[in-house]
Amino acid sequence: MDELWRLSAVDVAARVRTKQVSAREVTQSVLSRLEKANPYINAIMDWRANHSLGQAHAVGTKIARGGDPGHLAGAPVTIKCLTDQAGFATTNGLRQQKDQIATVNSPMVDNFLKAGAVIVGRTNTPAFSYRWFTDNQIHGLTKNPRNNAITPGGSSGGAAAAVAAGIGAIGHGTDIAGSVRYPAYACGLHGLRLSLGRAPNHNASGPDRSIGSQIMAVSGPIARTIADVRAATMAMSAPDPRDPWYMPVPFEGPARDKRVALCISPDGLEVAPEVKDALRDAAKRLQNAGWHVEEVGNTPPLKEAAELQINLWIGDNYAAQLAAAEKEGDPGALACLRGHAETGRAFNADVFSRTLVRRATLTRMWQLFLDKYPVLLLPVSGELPFEDQLDLKGDEAWHRVWRAQMPMIGIPFMALPGLTVSTGMVGNVPVGVQLVAARFREDLCLAAGEAIEAGGAPPSPVDPVGMV
Repeated sequence: MDELWRLSAVDVAARVRTKQVSAREVTQSVLSRLEKANPYINAIMDWRANHSLGQAHAVGTKIARGGDPGHLAGAPVTIKCLTDQAGFATTNGLRQQKDQIATVNSPMVDNFLKAGAVIVGRTNTPAFSYRWFTDNQIHGLTKNPRNNAITPGGSSGGAAAAVAAGIGAIGHGTDIAGSVRYPAYACGLHGLRLSLGRAPNHNASGPDRSIGSQIMAVSGPIARTIADVRAATMAMSAPDPRDPWYMPVPFEGPARDKRVALCISPDGLEVAPEVKDALRDAAKRLQNAGWHVEEVGNTPPLKEAAELQINLWIGDNYAAQLAAAEKEGDPGALACLRGHAETGRAFNADVFSRTLVRRATLTRMWQLFLDKYPVLLLPVSGELPFEDQLDLKGDEAWHRVWRAQMPMIGIPFMALPGLTVSTGMVGNVPVGVQLVAARFREDLCLAAGEAIEAGGAPPSPVDPVGMV
């Protein structure tokens, strides 16, 4: 029973539903793991044992009464601290939001609970969720449990670090520029950025976001297995009327040929040899599983998409974002905004209009490409996971980080899904690949991801560095 925290969400739910174990026993095991492991990584910034055990009791009561507990019955889940959970602060890594206590759950939290999951804690994020590194002045630094010298990723770094360390089987994350995909990459896990409209989002504790964030920021799961990513996606995608962008699209789309385009250096991206090796290895795994892989010289514009994404994300409402970051005084947030000062200051109504018009053109180009090639295999990043806090080590380092992340930054501009699949280790540093499909075709990403996963992935969960 002490080792139940090691189980996948799918395994937990199967055992709980068949009464081999109780949801309470699983929850107690995970909470014990949290108490032991979290001091080494600081992934969970708020948790309440009685709150979690109460949810587990509700699952057990439903089973005892012969009801359906949900397909995630008893599965331990964490929630990112920028998402409303009733009774908890929606801090988003900010001191200025420490008293922003949610009075109602977000659709995401409600959907996990409806599926029978048990929320065991809230995970850390960088201030304003701006970075691919996870540190802030209210909750502190989150460390990568596999390797303290490298980032756990961001902005869902706490979610990934927790899952890798066995604190929950599924970590909820959000992604506007790689914030699900990069933490999964850095921590040796799998992470899926969902299509815009796939899963409902809304935080009643704060105002609606700018239009750029509304059309690019989505939620997504991080997990140790593709099966858990799939199960989490099904739970997260239940309808909710609070999100005007939600679309009730079936999860399984029409059958497509098992055809993959491999692009190693999209738009001339400089790619590390180890990343190239991982891509070719993933391609071989797909071929061995019956997929036809065709290497292509390029994709539709991705660097341009990334630049325009930054227009909508950072440029829109730039002055207010900068003022809030200056008030917070967070070095990482300020580095992000000041690094994009030229973009932010040049943003106006004309730039906004032209960016949205170009978005339609680029989205059409990508839809046509993904109609020909149902799945695209490309880098998550041009580099292996970075040395922690690299973006704060001068202008050259900051620009290096942003250049390498282009394959992740561009995809949200077209509202597409993207899946990180972890494929192995380079010494003590994880490596993986990214899969992209057309909007609402997460099923294709997951099918290809399962074929790649079958060829091997880093062992997990792991004991954090320094843990005895």
